Amino acid sequence: MFLYDVPTMIERLGHVTVLVRDQDAALKFYRDVLGMEVREDRRMGEYRWLTVAPAGSSVAIVLQRPGAPFHSPELTEQLLARVGQGTTWVLETSDCRGTAASLSAEGVRFRSEPEEMPWGISAVFEDLYGNPYNLLQVRAH
Repeated sequence: MFLYDVPTMIERLGHVTVLVRDQDAALKFYRDVLGMEVREDRRMGEYRWLTVAPAGSSVAIVLQRPGAPFHSPELTEQLLARVGQGTTWVLETSDCRGTAASLSAEGVRFRSEPEEMPWGISAVFEDLYGNPYNLLQVRAH
C-alpha cells in the first residue's frame, strides 16, 4: 500500500511536549510571565496532565515532568537530563521589540535581542529550564 492510499491522514498538530523539572514553577512561568492560558490541569492518579497555550491557539504545550507511572526510574533520570535541551518553537507576536522588552523586565533571559531578518523581526529567549523559543514578528508580505 502506498502512503496516498491511506484513507485518513494526520489533520493537525494538537500538543507539543516540553520536559520540565517542576510543573508548578513551569506553570507560573508560562502563565504569569509569558501570558499563556491554562488549557488543562488535572490529575490521573500520580500523573498530572498540564497544558498551556497562547489565547486562541489550537496547539497546546504539555508541561511534562518525567516520572511514574509512564517512566521507570532509569528512564526518568535520562529524561530529566534532557530538560532544557528541547527544540526551538516559534511564538508569534505583533510587536517583537515591545514583547521582548516586557519579557526582559520580567526576568526572561534572551539569547538574542530582536533583530531584523528577511522574514520579520526575531529574538530568541529561554524558558526557566533553558528551552529556546523564537519570538517572531512576521513581516507583512
